[in-house]
Amino acid sequence: MKAFSCHHVVRLLGVVSKGQPTLVIMELMGNGDLKSYLRSLRPDAENNPGRPAPSLREMIQMASEISDGMAYLNAKKFVHRDLAARNCMVAEDFTVKIGDFGMTRDIYETDYYRKGGKGLLPVRWMSPESLKDGVFTTFSDVWSFGVVLWEITTLAEQPYQGLSNEQVLKFVMDGGSLEQPENCHPRLHSLMQMCWQYNPKMRPTFLEIIDMLKDDLHPSFQEVSFYYSEENKPPEADDLEMDFENMESTPLDPSSCSLRDEGQRGNIYEEHIPYTHMNGSRKNGRILSLPRSSPS
Repeated sequence: MKAFSCHHVVRLLGVVSKGQPTLVIMELMGNGDLKSYLRSLRPDAENNPGRPAPSLREMIQMASEISDGMAYLNAKKFVHRDLAARNCMVAEDFTVKIGDFGMTRDIYETDYYRKGGKGLLPVRWMSPESLKDGVFTTFSDVWSFGVVLWEITTLAEQPYQGLSNEQVLKFVMDGGSLEQPENCHPRLHSLMQMCWQYNPKMRPTFLEIIDMLKDDLHPSFQEVSFYYSEENKPPEADDLEMDFENMESTPLDPSSCSLRDEGQRGNIYEEHIPYTHMNGSRKNGRILSLPRSSPS
């Protein structure tokens, strides 16, 4: 994290390793995590700051800021694996940034599910291929982003309310996804549906998501974003080559998925290729080089 330099990723300022507990010093985000902030905007919230629920334009701004931070991490070859409103932070000026990597699990433990003695899994934010085979890529992060967008439009309701974690796991692996929230603008729901394509190859990239939303963003976005920076260069031709060899376990349609017992599935966090990710472990499934889908 100390190497990250992106306006939409929370900055790590230092670590105090002397004494206990170890302390992590990060950029101050005055409005806390996005989940708590969204819930405070509900009309009946006791801690309502006197602000109305976000407008469509404000939701688009939030979505683009999150996408920009994620696009930066992807360019740095990082996979987050736990993108959710609870892991995004809101600054004093209401800018939303990616942050709090792996540090909110005690606060929001009910958002995680422990399966078979394994680590805590955020199943309600996980893609079908992550649930089925432990495959984590930038495209599974895009699925999670779709759930974050759903959280923004519902003021942080619990995804798949009424279903148990086991039911959510089976529902998503069988091709299910969240329904359109009440009063959700069709444009935002359309973007959610793109992110929830069962085939990971059909989901948009984070840069493509910004491309779809950029005309409605505050002018300052051009000045501070990774998207408009010199650092955002087109990938080399070699980076765009298809990597079919490592796609065997990536499901292309719901019919290819079936729930198996723990002995057959193995560890859901079992990875094939060492890769850096954002929530505390040292390995990750490889980012696949896939063609970009059309925004249309």
